[in-house]
Amino acid sequence: MLQTIVALVVFLFPLAYSPGPGNMFFAANGARFGFSATVPANIGYHTATWIVTAAIGFGLATVMDQFPQLFIALKVVGSLYVLWIAWKMFKAGVLVGAQEAKPASFSDGVILLILNPKAYVIIALMFTQFLTHTDMGQLMAVLLITTVFTLNNLISFSIWALIGDKIAGLFHTRDSARTLNMVFGVVLALVAVWMLGS
Repeated sequence: MLQTIVALVVFLFPLAYSPGPGNMFFAANGARFGFSATVPANIGYHTATWIVTAAIGFGLATVMDQFPQLFIALKVVGSLYVLWIAWKMFKAGVLVGAQEAKPASFSDGVILLILNPKAYVIIALMFTQFLTHTDMGQLMAVLLITTVFTLNNLISFSIWALIGDKIAGLFHTRDSARTLNMVFGVVLALVAVWMLGS
């Protein structure tokens, strides 16, 4: 079991800790609202991660293979959702007197995971690599892989949210804060485009 966990963490490390869509989303929210404000969305994202990962491990990947148009639909809707969040952040940094933007919520985290088809690909790939290389029964193997994957991502997203929070601490004036909001709005918009094109 320990050997499987170590191998899985090594496999996931570059995927989880490199600056991908999820990491940039939480870095941007950490910069805009502070680390503690990212916790509800982080919990929502990883609650959904655990459920979706277990479902794929128990066979949802087969459904996705049979209905590739579902994958395409998720990609488009997910990209538009992230683009909408990017616009809210960008607009919050420009319009004086506009309604204050709010930090991402638990439900935002859930939606972000569900509408991220790239996550499904990584999860399916992970199971093809590790599900058959363990001496545990299938039930225990799926639950172990699901839990390790979820916790690893949770740590990664928390680190990126903390990095965002620390970066934001360097921007104290109104103008510099506005610039930071606009920069992270653009970063999230680029993430949305990347999700759509990948």
